[in-house]
Amino acid sequence: MRSLIFVLILLIASFWYWGVHFGITILSLSFLIFFHELGHFLAAKYFGVFVKTFSIGFGEKIYSKKLGNTIYCISAIPLGGYVQLKGQDDTNPKEKNYDSDSYNTLSPLKRIIILFAGPFFNILLAFMLYIMLGFIGVERLSPVVGSTIANSAAQSANIEKNDKILAINEVKIKEWDDIKKHITTNPTDILIKRGENEFHITLTPQLSQTKNIFGENITTPLIGITPSGDKTTIYNRGFDSIKFAYDETIKASTLIYQGLEKLITGVVPIDQMGGIVAMADITTKASQISISVLLIIVALISVNLGILNLLPLPVLDGGHIVFNLYEMIFKRAVNERVFVGLSYASMALLFALMIFTIINDIVRLAGE
Repeated sequence: MRSLIFVLILLIASFWYWGVHFGITILSLSFLIFFHELGHFLAAKYFGVFVKTFSIGFGEKIYSKKLGNTIYCISAIPLGGYVQLKGQDDTNPKEKNYDSDSYNTLSPLKRIIILFAGPFFNILLAFMLYIMLGFIGVERLSPVVGSTIANSAAQSANIEKNDKILAINEVKIKEWDDIKKHITTNPTDILIKRGENEFHITLTPQLSQTKNIFGENITTPLIGITPSGDKTTIYNRGFDSIKFAYDETIKASTLIYQGLEKLITGVVPIDQMGGIVAMADITTKASQISISVLLIIVALISVNLGILNLLPLPVLDGGHIVFNLYEMIFKRAVNERVFVGLSYASMALLFALMIFTIINDIVRLAGE
């Protein structure tokens, strides 16, 4: 009852702070959790494992219904979800069962497939959302020059404000971010549209200091131009939508690993870490802008859930996958004392990180 009262207070405070659009955030995040757990559920059912419970949320059950032999429920604490399998329970790492319909009787490879299915479904969902975005269209910065930087290659080549870059070395440029992908220190052919006229110029980009998305100083070849700020809507339809979805999914996945690396090495300060409150804030604000912006954020969060669940922490899918890989290689299970100890230590670490990120998020929002 206490957890239910706490959640009600939390929901009232959230709707008071973010408004009615917070409802879209609840639906979006709940769907991501549902899809993740659906992956585990379907894989477990395929291998004949008895599924005790399919829950969206943790803690006290707000609503539950038994269909077949499985209890489907919505629980009070909306910070995740779980599929409870016979013979496998993260809250009780010692639980074992060797009935024919138990998780424990499966080979390590089959267990790995069940574990991997959840993160895979999140990545698959992001891929499908990016396909949708390809058809809906995504707003990007247009490749239109806002200004040229003094003593730059662009200024020397007489590039002017409002010039539109159509192609670089005969590769079509659709948006501003395409420009840097095709810039090297070699002489570069640029097709420009100025007014109604199109013409080619050749320039050699100069190595210059700039900052990457993590705030690091890097040296990279630059033309020496800034964007005008104009937007254009980019569409990727037909087979182009599949390539677009693949590229965006890979880009999002890579960015997560890069972010973790920068966090571990201290490039990104720990106070920049965000959690569930930051996700709620970003998603709610995105829902107020447009459907395409909302889908971009939901896709990014879905990739995050998929990739982060593959980290080798014992209570995450990735940790269990590592344990099963160990069993495959060495033909024996991990020592029970080691398994239980690492599981509880991992739970404590994740709980501490969750509390830290929530406090971090609240402090950040209070300072806005």
